[in-house]
Amino acid sequence: MTAPAARLMPLDQPPGPREHLTSPVTQAVMKIQQALVAGAREYLSSEGAVELFQPLIGPVTDPGARGAKQVDVDYYGHRYKMMASAILYKQASLVAFDKVFFIAPNVRLEPLETSSTHRHLTEFHQIDVEFAGASRDDAIAVAERLVRQAVRKVLTTQADALRVVGRDTAKLAALVERPFEVLTHGEVLDRLGYPHDEGTEIGWEAEEFISGGAPAPFFIVDYPKGSRGFYDKEDPSRPSTLMSFDLIAPEYCGEICSGSERESDYVKIVTRMRETGENPAKYSWYLDIVRQGIPGSAGFGIGLERLTRWVAGLDSVWQASAYPKLPGVVSP
Repeated sequence: MTAPAARLMPLDQPPGPREHLTSPVTQAVMKIQQALVAGAREYLSSEGAVELFQPLIGPVTDPGARGAKQVDVDYYGHRYKMMASAILYKQASLVAFDKVFFIAPNVRLEPLETSSTHRHLTEFHQIDVEFAGASRDDAIAVAERLVRQAVRKVLTTQADALRVVGRDTAKLAALVERPFEVLTHGEVLDRLGYPHDEGTEIGWEAEEFISGGAPAPFFIVDYPKGSRGFYDKEDPSRPSTLMSFDLIAPEYCGEICSGSERESDYVKIVTRMRETGENPAKYSWYLDIVRQGIPGSAGFGIGLERLTRWVAGLDSVWQASAYPKLPGVVSP
């Protein structure tokens, strides 16, 4: 990975707000991030998607956050949650529009051990996309085109900012112009070269190792059933395998996007909730909409700060946030 021209601070210790915001590197990174968002919006608008705004709080949120804790708030005497993901609202929004997207804020109290991964923030944003009637392969194609157009937007509009962070623009352009490879979960485990539980998510260290040897971004598909949320659809021809995917960035950056084809059948969703230890009664508003009928769909969420980190060639994801919040670190 090409090193930035200047370092902000040691990777595990962001500076204070003034020092961070006045850094020429931070300012360049924010311009790169702005261009990524602009490129994503341009592409999704060209596909006919409608941008909506996700609620910040609600009675429930996405439970499938890999060990992260949810944040409770008192909402007029009711126990509400800060949003950890837009997934429930994306599915619900398809009763109004066939294609939707959010630039959505998320809050997750990540485990303290993630403070050393260079990939986790407790407050971050996602480019969240959901298309009615889409298959997993459709969603993969949309994610690839979105990333490609967003990066092209940066390359054509932010040459000065890329120079400030020391990014090799020719290398970056080459990385997104080649087709993104698609590998199965099992194929990735075979490439690791050491034992890994086949029924679980690919661990952070393993994912980083695979990312470091990748010549370009690539997708991982066919995650095992127990590794994802109740909303991811099970492959009807291969029970226990989900119609899911991740997008892995090269240069040791790891996963920057997760998505799947979604389950839309009321009975199957309730069954999956119970299988994953969730109480369906908590999801009454969502299940009411599902019971009345929602379209089948597929979608994904791209971590904006993670995408920015990779495109800017940064060492840590906190460098891609104006006001970074790391697991366990009290900060503004």
